[in-house]
Amino acid sequence: MTTTTSHPPESEGSAESAPRPARLIQNEATTEIPVHLLFRDDAGPVSVPLKPAVVGRRRGTGEQPRLQRPVPAKARPAPEMDPALAERPARVLPGVVGVLAGTSGAAGTLLTSWWAGALPPSVVAGMGLPATGGAGLGPVQWAAYAGAGALGLFGFGGLARGRAGRAWVLGLFGRYRGTVRRTGLMWVNPLLLRRRVDVRLRHWRSEPMPAADGSGVALRVVVLVVWRVRDTALATLGVEDHETYLRECVEAALARVPVEMPGGVRPSVELATDALTRLVAADATPVGLEVFSVRPVRVEYAPEVAPAMHRRRIAALDAQHRASVLTSVVDSVEDTVTRLTMRGLVELDDYERKVLVKDLTVAFCSGRTETGP
Repeated sequence: MTTTTSHPPESEGSAESAPRPARLIQNEATTEIPVHLLFRDDAGPVSVPLKPAVVGRRRGTGEQPRLQRPVPAKARPAPEMDPALAERPARVLPGVVGVLAGTSGAAGTLLTSWWAGALPPSVVAGMGLPATGGAGLGPVQWAAYAGAGALGLFGFGGLARGRAGRAWVLGLFGRYRGTVRRTGLMWVNPLLLRRRVDVRLRHWRSEPMPAADGSGVALRVVVLVVWRVRDTALATLGVEDHETYLRECVEAALARVPVEMPGGVRPSVELATDALTRLVAADATPVGLEVFSVRPVRVEYAPEVAPAMHRRRIAALDAQHRASVLTSVVDSVEDTVTRLTMRGLVELDDYERKVLVKDLTVAFCSGRTETGP
């Protein structure tokens, strides 16, 4: 028996001996990946840079385009405020210092007038001062007048009364000089500009604001905000009007959090309150405000959708009432038929049972319609 051995053509042998160029899988929308990387013998990881783009479908394959999963955007950091606006205590003196300085200035003015001979004799005699010929108003007397008057003005002009729950924000030529939270009589430099700030716990009941429920139905919501000023410097100098800013923060939060109508489940109401409080507190903290709660106290439909939603609610209530009435009637008919048959009062076949059920259903429905549920 003769064995025939076939040999490949010479051209093929030469093609196999020659180095084979690396082939690529490539199209207009994918990244170039060498074929030999797909059939590596080693199990080590292969790092191939891919373009962060949408992968399109290959021509002629019918493959649908695959969209890359979007990368979630990072949370926007809170705005950075000027470190010089951080609240710090201002330097003030006890009120007795201002009283003494003002009294000394007034006494100096009176003595200078006596020295210059500008007081009437009756006043001099009444004060018990010795009579003097009067030195007249010379440069020295004018200088004494100026010094005594300045001392009196600075003494009495710097007196201020601190009250509990109120603070003074002091500034000099546009620069923040500190905050005064002391109570009682004190002396503050009269050259400083004073701004009174209420630091008590405050509540604000808003006017009806636009909002929406989970289905996108337009609502009008009245919220109660409990807040206070934590940093007087930021609240006064870091924003133009902190009360207006707080109101706008509440409006922005209502546009992002769905609010349910009254009568819904309590957990949804609590979740909406927590979400509103968290959002408003995060926006108000950079301007020195501390928000404790943002609670909806009145929720109603917007005027443009109120009639339609009212009809919808009445229809839902009517359907619920009809369903409850039908369930009650069916239970009553079943109980009546069961008692009649189990006690042996009547013997019914299928036809008679159906007729009895029909008559009882009509009778019970009529009775409930006339007398109500």
